Amino acid sequence: MDIGCPTWPARAVLHVDMDAFFAAVEQLDHPEWRGLPVIVGGAADRRGVVAAASYEARRFGVRSAMPSAQAQRLCPDAVWAPARFDRYRELSVRILAMFEELTPAVEQISIDEAFLDVTPSAHRPQHPAEAAAGIQGRVDELGLSCSVGVATCKTVAKIASDHDKPHGITIVRPGEEAAFLAPLPVDTLPGIGNATATALRSAGIRTLGDLAKLDPASASGLMGSAGPVSVERAAGLDHRPVAPSRDVKSVSNEHTFSTDVRERDEVEAALRRLVEKVSVRLRRKGLQGRTVTVKLRYADFTTKTVRQTFPGAMDLADELLPAALDLIRGAWTPGAGLRLLGFGVSGFGVPSTQLDLFGDEVTDTSKSRALVESVDAVRARFGDAAILRGVPHVEADEQKG
Repeated sequence: MDIGCPTWPARAVLHVDMDAFFAAVEQLDHPEWRGLPVIVGGAADRRGVVAAASYEARRFGVRSAMPSAQAQRLCPDAVWAPARFDRYRELSVRILAMFEELTPAVEQISIDEAFLDVTPSAHRPQHPAEAAAGIQGRVDELGLSCSVGVATCKTVAKIASDHDKPHGITIVRPGEEAAFLAPLPVDTLPGIGNATATALRSAGIRTLGDLAKLDPASASGLMGSAGPVSVERAAGLDHRPVAPSRDVKSVSNEHTFSTDVRERDEVEAALRRLVEKVSVRLRRKGLQGRTVTVKLRYADFTTKTVRQTFPGAMDLADELLPAALDLIRGAWTPGAGLRLLGFGVSGFGVPSTQLDLFGDEVTDTSKSRALVESVDAVRARFGDAAILRGVPHVEADEQKG
């Protein structure tokens, strides 16, 4: 491997991205499927969605987030496997433990990717490229595959890890960040979705090099408040640290309405969106909570918080929403102006028995959970906007807790 430079006189960040992780796990556990097109996802005749596709299936045009019916038409001879998230999490935990043997600075951002700070020091003089090769070798020993980006910051490392898939290592040396990014399409930058990319291209901004040349005012005009930061990252400037996960006490989300809302339908539509966002974040963190909280701030800035604790821990929107609606209907009267609405879950733990909100035992939620987790996989890979629930849209500023 060409290290590129004998020393690394800067911060060093790895982005490790597992290659077709869910499909690769299925091929690992079913050796007879190796070399065959494998699709993980819901059934085509039940409006399923592709959660993952092996590289053999991708050659037929199959992609994550694609409707299963379309994937079946493109690759009729594929092997279909239902998602097994307990197994994927088991291997994800093992892989994360390997990362933490190398450095304590590990930030897991999804079930199949993480950032590692491997900046050389007196205690760890290893070159970052050698650290990347070592990680890749450890993953190989598990029978899986990963691609690694090596750079001086998160943004460049993440883009680099996708540059030579599968099983690639892409090194962007200190001082070469802007040159590496410049020719890439503008939607390569994390956080730039289809709508923003279309607006930028309409303004003549087609590459990251073009974006990096924008002045802050122009960037704000095209992209809003995210514009100036996006310009910096397009130039390879990203000072965010690798932040190891800490114990989470609660997971919450808030909406601040642009104008006070008074109608039941509008308020409950906003609450549904908050519940959906929080439920997704709970599952990404591997958390389930028993205490549900709704926060209301009225037009006169009076704030009211109501909560209820249930027998069983929950993480599905379909479990949390009835509780949230019950709380808000008891705490707020239509016609009273609201300027902020919040929803949160706390009291984390794993229930010994799955219970519904009324304490009755639930015998089978596996089908709904499998569907939800398949959607989670797509969102984790392609962003929360990849699949949306059919609820009314409410314009608001969002804050995470």
